[in-house]
Amino acid sequence: MTRASPILNTSLPSRFRQIRLELAREPGHPDGESAIAYVIVAPLSEDDRIDAEMWKKHREACRVARLRPDQDDSLGHLMHRPGGSWAFQYDLAGDTPDEAGYHFADERFVQGEYVSINEEGTMHTFRVMSVSRL
Repeated sequence: MTRASPILNTSLPSRFRQIRLELAREPGHPDGESAIAYVIVAPLSEDDRIDAEMWKKHREACRVARLRPDQDDSLGHLMHRPGGSWAFQYDLAGDTPDEAGYHFADERFVQGEYVSINEEGTMHTFRVMSVSRL
């Protein structure tokens, strides 16, 4: 597995944000679960959507950390797939994204909004808990 190189925050455009998503309420987690989370580093447009053009210019900096209790964090990249969909790829040498964002191109990443992620064929809803400047 290829290790990702560190990112210098000062070298990134000001539209880059750190986005924290936490599992929303679902069967088995009636109150949601803050320990089941994703932290995404991505550029957001003026309307708080992922900026595909800026992603193209800085794709190496667009990262994701998958956080799970009692597991090591999975680190990967945010990938823009043909057709405009977004996915998380943890195996940098592989061609298949591990998890796909459901309609991420249409989602606004603002605190309190909900987004869905397909994990191994099962859709889960996550709440945007924070969006902060790097």
